[in-house]
Amino acid sequence: MKQIINIKKYGFSEEFSNAIPQENSLEPGRVLAQEKGFYRIIADKGEKLAEMSGKFRFQRAVSCEYPAVGDFVLVNWNESGNSAMIEALLPRKSAFIRKAAGESQKEQVVAANIDTVFLCMALNKDFNLRRLERYISIAWDSGAMPVVVLTKSDLCDDLANKFSEVSSVAFGVDILVTNSMEENGYKELLPFISEGKTIAFIGSSGVGKSTLINRLLGQEYLKTNGLRNDDKGRHTTTRRELFLLPSGGMVIDTPGMREFGMWDNDTGIERTFADIEELAVQCKFSNCTHTSEPGCAIRRALEWGALQTDRWQSYQKLKAENDYMEDKESYLIAKGKREKEISKLIKKMPIKGQ
Repeated sequence: MKQIINIKKYGFSEEFSNAIPQENSLEPGRVLAQEKGFYRIIADKGEKLAEMSGKFRFQRAVSCEYPAVGDFVLVNWNESGNSAMIEALLPRKSAFIRKAAGESQKEQVVAANIDTVFLCMALNKDFNLRRLERYISIAWDSGAMPVVVLTKSDLCDDLANKFSEVSSVAFGVDILVTNSMEENGYKELLPFISEGKTIAFIGSSGVGKSTLINRLLGQEYLKTNGLRNDDKGRHTTTRRELFLLPSGGMVIDTPGMREFGMWDNDTGIERTFADIEELAVQCKFSNCTHTSEPGCAIRRALEWGALQTDRWQSYQKLKAENDYMEDKESYLIAKGKREKEISKLIKKMPIKGQ
């Protein structure tokens, strides 16, 4: 007998149900993984590979409009076929988006419809506050709640100092310390995981994301490797994948990322650097450039040591990078050309009955 699955266990809520047109014969499903042009989806009817229909693909102007892991889609289940057809993408409640690696004007949805983002950073040579600031900025902008997860505490000799350093840049963010080498070293994560909620694990290669997920799954499902000679973990995850936990919550494992570029993250930067934003308001001049103007609160804080130079430079770098990405003139031109091409092709298509 074919197993019947309740898609509500996978986070399909009334919010998504209300987004489906009343006159609809398609099946709602959630994207679990993407595999070489196909998507693995879960629906009430079961689990199946799916691909985008020609019409759906044709109507997508930019890459972020393609399905990503965690998305809810409407599919033609195609009972007799090997794969279903994705016909629509339901509106996202959140999306963790970065600039695509190696692409100057292209965004990439890392995970969609997530409630919490576990920003994982190891307490060994992976420790990097400037990268963490970048992660937090993008996480705040995603619409999900960021949580910093410090991993491999067994490799850290000055935990109290490292924790203090992270606290100095993670304003309003919970900070968890884990040690996957201990049987209960992952227990700190459990209060943030509950039925119907989706957690995305984000971080560099080899920080222990897969190991933590294996602990939560209660089995060694994901392949893991030990440390290299340079004390850094080996990259093991090669794709994004969503898992249903025995507890009822869901986790998304993601590969370690070489690049983590900003993509229109103004709000996230302002929230991550709230201390600097508050200082800037105190400047004598509203258009202060924080270089040579008298009464500059930023310069005063830097001179007195109330603001660390590294943090100020990190803020400037992320703002400059984000401002560049916001100037998407060439990107929008390309998008417009694509839409015109689609319109021309539609006009050339044969009319039914003629």
